[in-house]
Amino acid sequence: MATHPANDTANDPQDGWSLPAWTYRDAEFHALELERIFRPSWQVVCHTSDIAGPGDWHTLEYCGESVIVVRGRDDVLRAFTNVCRHRGSRLVDGVSGCAKKLVCPYHAWTYDLDGRLTGVPDSASYPTLDKGKSGLVPVELEIWRGFIFVRLEDDGGPSVAQMMAPYEAMVEPYRFEELSALGRVTLRPREVNWKNIGDNYSDGLHIPVAHPGLTRLFGKGYGVEAESHVDRMWGAMVDRPSANWSERLYQRLLPPVPHLPEERQRYWLYFKIWPNVAFDIYPDQVDFMQWLPVGPTQSLIREISYILPDDRREMRAARYLNWRINRQVNAEDTALITRVQQGMASRSFSVGPLSEKEVCLRNFCSRVRDVIPEARSEQQPAAGWSRA
Repeated sequence: MATHPANDTANDPQDGWSLPAWTYRDAEFHALELERIFRPSWQVVCHTSDIAGPGDWHTLEYCGESVIVVRGRDDVLRAFTNVCRHRGSRLVDGVSGCAKKLVCPYHAWTYDLDGRLTGVPDSASYPTLDKGKSGLVPVELEIWRGFIFVRLEDDGGPSVAQMMAPYEAMVEPYRFEELSALGRVTLRPREVNWKNIGDNYSDGLHIPVAHPGLTRLFGKGYGVEAESHVDRMWGAMVDRPSANWSERLYQRLLPPVPHLPEERQRYWLYFKIWPNVAFDIYPDQVDFMQWLPVGPTQSLIREISYILPDDRREMRAARYLNWRINRQVNAEDTALITRVQQGMASRSFSVGPLSEKEVCLRNFCSRVRDVIPEARSEQQPAAGWSRA
């Protein structure tokens, strides 16, 4: 397995150790993560093709907030908190829709698609109302290669484009901007801390142990590396036919992809963007996956596949087989992270040593310790520690 460390690894005595187990179950630590890690981080909402026309909207819920991204009549995409400025009611329900205006279902306050407050029933009875200052609250938005990201707070951190800058040439051939959705977003609740999902995603050491299918496909050619804000994983398919029929047919039926260079024709590529957004890039499709914290030991995984137009029967079959292969991988990973979360509850476990090959986990643990220094404490502090 190939491994490459992050370029800015510091000489920290804790670099060779995992985060302590208590940080995977403590409510106060969870609250600080929401405030210091998730509110300032970029979160993927959808692709621009998902909200292609004026009035189309998509929502994302996290950190106790609901964010709505809507396309205006001027074709501009904007993001707002999904909250009426009158009494705080949610404006829209569901994950997507289309509207000429955003009308609050409580008192019919009406907002244009650009967020301006345009209608208030009996407005003369509100002596303190200033319509010009009562539009929807904007949320920062970035479009990176067709994918729409939002962040609730700006802490001076890099943009998505800046984080992915080392890999732009690698991503460019996949034509992200031209993708369209294959199906709908799948939501998968998991009774684990969000960090367990991310740790597992970037862990290359468990591939030959717990994923026989991936091992059959890639042999020993699975690699991992860590940049300061991005993990990359990759694997080139071996020429040997798999003993598993789904994998063997995928190897056989996956057709040539004209827009990809030769070395990417049978190559799987993965990126994890700090702290919880991942892109799984295959010759046949591109998936995004995102694991959102719900509680100290609960998470929600959002995922969806995107494709380029291709009506070849071989390509349709390859996409179905890809789904079958990764459904098995997901089942294996779910069992693994559940076992880890259960072990994190044991008083016998605090921290574990990290291999020099676990470059992504080393980098992630270092970043969390920088953001929340209390993560350096091996033992769980007494209740109320976060308010001290």
